[in-house]
Amino acid sequence: MGVLSRAWLAGFLFFLLAGRATYGQDLPPALADQFATGVAALKAGDLETAERALRAVLAGGGDRAFVHHNLGVVLDQRGKHEAALSEFRAASRLDPAFGASRLLAGTSLLALGRAGEAVTELQRAVKLMPTEGAAYRQLAEACETTGDVLCLVRSLKRASELAPDDADALYRLGKAYLRLSQWSYQRIQRIAPTSPRLSEALGRELVGQGRLDEAFEAYQQAAARGPTLPGLHLALASIHFEKGRLDEALAEVNRELTIAPDSAAAQQLRQAIESARAAPR
Repeated sequence: MGVLSRAWLAGFLFFLLAGRATYGQDLPPALADQFATGVAALKAGDLETAERALRAVLAGGGDRAFVHHNLGVVLDQRGKHEAALSEFRAASRLDPAFGASRLLAGTSLLALGRAGEAVTELQRAVKLMPTEGAAYRQLAEACETTGDVLCLVRSLKRASELAPDDADALYRLGKAYLRLSQWSYQRIQRIAPTSPRLSEALGRELVGQGRLDEAFEAYQQAAARGPTLPGLHLALASIHFEKGRLDEALAEVNRELTIAPDSAAAQQLRQAIESARAAPR
């Protein structure tokens, strides 16, 4: 797994299960003891004993969501992902409100290479566990695998909101935004190859690289294609100003203010240009 290790998820979900004190209480005493044996073995890492005990509970009539779920965890840890998926889905049928089974069904589907189905399960998981960051991070992995950049960004944004001090989550969100920018640019190329936004995006990229002359040409092309789009003349004015071409900079910033008279950035640039023009040379 990419975002979360399977061991981490199993530990998280075991903790989650342990917090539901009602689990096991509606089983007959003998089956409840058998279930407790299975859970203890799972916690201890004795997966063979855990599987045997939990299957015995099911065979004895303990057809409960929490039994299927724990058996799914055991099978998942043993690498039996198809069998684990069956157990998680059985748990979901018996307890539709339990999001943990949806979450691990999604991780099993990812392990099986069925990312599209994983997205569906994990979308259900986040609806059932809207404050659980692990669910959103797993959904982000599934969305990334399927190439759904919008879903990737939405999922990582929510995960970051739930863990605002998690530097890794913020880093992944930043990378996702870069992918979204690239995706947007490529989509514009397909649907509107003459859009001024393409030249504007190129100009912004070239400015970031310090290639101002090439950036100026890109912004000029953008302004020629969309002369009333806000921001383009401001960009041209900024490059003129950087190059010391004050008269040209003033003309461009005035064009910008005609289009966007409330632009604080344009107003500040015009003040800077006028101050530079008034300064002794």
